[in-house]
Amino acid sequence: MTYLVEMRGIEKRFPGVHALKAVQFDLKPGEVHALMGENGAGKSTLMKIMSGIYTPDGGEMFVDGKPASPDGPRAAQDLGIGIIHQELSLMNDLTAAQNVLIGREPRRSFGRLDEPELNRQTAEIFASLNLAMDPRTQVSTQTIARQQLIEIAKALSYNPRVLIMDEPTAALNDVEISELFKVIEKLKADGVGIVYISHRMDEIKRIADRVTILRDGAYIDTVEAADTPLSKIIQLMVGREVTQNAPVIPDTTQSPVALEVRNLSRGKEVRGVSFDLRKGEILGFAGLMGAGRTEVARIIFGADPRDAGEIFVAGQQVNIQTPHAAVEAGIGYLSEDRKHFGLAVDMTVRANIAMAHMSQFTSRVGVLNEAAMKDTAIKYIDQLGIRTPSDLQEVRLLSGGNQQKVVIAKWLLRNCDVLIFDEPTRGIDVGAKSEIYALLEDLAAQGRAIIVISSELPEVMRLSHRIAVMCEGRLTGILPGGADTTQEQIMELATQRDLAPRVMEEVV
Repeated sequence: MTYLVEMRGIEKRFPGVHALKAVQFDLKPGEVHALMGENGAGKSTLMKIMSGIYTPDGGEMFVDGKPASPDGPRAAQDLGIGIIHQELSLMNDLTAAQNVLIGREPRRSFGRLDEPELNRQTAEIFASLNLAMDPRTQVSTQTIARQQLIEIAKALSYNPRVLIMDEPTAALNDVEISELFKVIEKLKADGVGIVYISHRMDEIKRIADRVTILRDGAYIDTVEAADTPLSKIIQLMVGREVTQNAPVIPDTTQSPVALEVRNLSRGKEVRGVSFDLRKGEILGFAGLMGAGRTEVARIIFGADPRDAGEIFVAGQQVNIQTPHAAVEAGIGYLSEDRKHFGLAVDMTVRANIAMAHMSQFTSRVGVLNEAAMKDTAIKYIDQLGIRTPSDLQEVRLLSGGNQQKVVIAKWLLRNCDVLIFDEPTRGIDVGAKSEIYALLEDLAAQGRAIIVISSELPEVMRLSHRIAVMCEGRLTGILPGGADTTQEQIMELATQRDLAPRVMEEVV
């Protein structure tokens, strides 16, 4: 058989790291070949070699049976290879259309930009994704989820024969994922080969034909998706069994109220939202894209202004206008985009943990107490199980799960009693997810009040003591957590447009 792409014995080394060790991979026309492994397994590195971003240190690559060694992304595109990166590569100050067709803009006479044609072509691509977005929209005004869809549209605009999707659904909800899968099925029917990287295990059975597993930079196995249980794939990925049994939901109905929100409003994004959060409780927030979940969190944290509403912390009304005021009130916020808003990725683990409370480590004359910073960092590294060679390791070199733990350590140092986690496991592998879940449950058991915003319904249902569901800026219902709630019940509330908020289970 002639493969679209075949890779044999691929080697890649970085300073101090043997990233790929004689890895093999192949892709057939019209198939979805999932590439699985924990963070750091080498998946993205292998795909960056396929797409011309990295040059391998050894091995061979063939396209349509012919030797190929693309020396850059443009050379890979000329071979028909496109990639949708896990890390967004959009230009925030440009419009969606300018990003999608950048470098290939239609021109009129004398080289003038044909903006109507640019927008028309982009609108056609958006329509193929069922994406309702004005091509003239500036990218910086869009959520991470919608930016991800723009990134997908950009890749499809090249009409690739090989399409690499690196975590394409990480920021998407179930409805958006279903629409993307329809696009994938159409691409398969057209003979396009798709390399699919995802940490959402349920997607593999839905979309993949074959699965290749990498572990610690080495090739482990290739299996048929339909014939292989997910438990077997997970075991091959992590080298051990991973259990994700749902915990027993504790009764927090008698616990003190840690956070009370009344009639919170901001334009059409957030409309009259009210809820209570108790100590020791995990309150999940579910809803479709644009429902207003992240907007509620940003208002509570003072990142965005509010038009109306009241916020109470431990029974005391607080006037939160800035993130600093929220932190002083004991509220910590872990953004869905941790690398831009939660971490200084080029700084050390030690510096990142300490940065939320630098006054604790600074003398009156402004001298840093490095010894105290080190002791504190090591304490949280041990407490949270952060896998790092030392507290002086740069955060950018850590896996996604360990980066998330560094953000958590930062807010624990500030002794925040209310913690808001926005997409806490986005881009995190199944083993690290299990660790994050255990950590959140442990924090709740210690009496922390926790809000979890997630686009993954199984995650919300597994973690939450109660589930608040939003639609178009309104809180449409609060459901019990655990086995008493179904995905269908959540989706019913998530699609209740223009209804007065109602509570299905009142435990506030």
